[in-house]
Amino acid sequence: MDMLKIRASLVHLLTASGLIPVVLAMQAMSAGEVYATLLWLGVAAVIDGLDGPLARRFEVKKHLQHIDGAILDHIIDYLSYCFVPALMLVQFDLLPVAWAVSGAAFVCIVSLYTFANIHAKTEENDFRGFPALWNLAVFYMVVLDTPQATNLVIILVLGGMVYAPIRVVHPVRVEALRWLTLPICGAWLALIFAYLLRAEAGLPLLLDGLFIVSSAYLLGLSAWRSYVWRGR
Repeated sequence: MDMLKIRASLVHLLTASGLIPVVLAMQAMSAGEVYATLLWLGVAAVIDGLDGPLARRFEVKKHLQHIDGAILDHIIDYLSYCFVPALMLVQFDLLPVAWAVSGAAFVCIVSLYTFANIHAKTEENDFRGFPALWNLAVFYMVVLDTPQATNLVIILVLGGMVYAPIRVVHPVRVEALRWLTLPICGAWLALIFAYLLRAEAGLPLLLDGLFIVSSAYLLGLSAWRSYVWRGR
């Protein structure tokens, strides 16, 4: 095997390594540790954010044509972004008891559309519809300590938005305002990890404000792109 194929194989190995934090998240969930569960899912998301640019940089698809990196990535992403967060809804009593299992099943089922849809991204690499980021939805539920009934409404609305004609910006691949979006997204991600590492202690008011601003920026940018490029 030549060096180019070895390098491509290492990128696939990095993608596959995303299963390690997924397993650790499930272990933390079985132990009832909600912040540790989210923390490991965050690690899986970081790995997912790194493997794509590396795969394109080293032309993995060209040098290992018999392995479909997109399928490999989808399998791991479905587990970390959808399946484990869906289980968290039940394990950590985030939904009304009568709706917990059906709510988790709803999350898993509607998310299949995102991963099976060959037009899930626009030409500019925005996501079409809510991109099944259920790990983030559960994170906000935990940090904000939203009521169970509110959480049920949230998953129903987000589940419907999977099919909605909206755009959700991909902070790495969308070129428009990437010079601004990347550092803001980096700060937002760092603050998420800070919340999880400090658990119930919370963050200083200034950092709380920065988190709100960065969250609002990412949400606002997606809303703006949905409006300006609607129907495309």
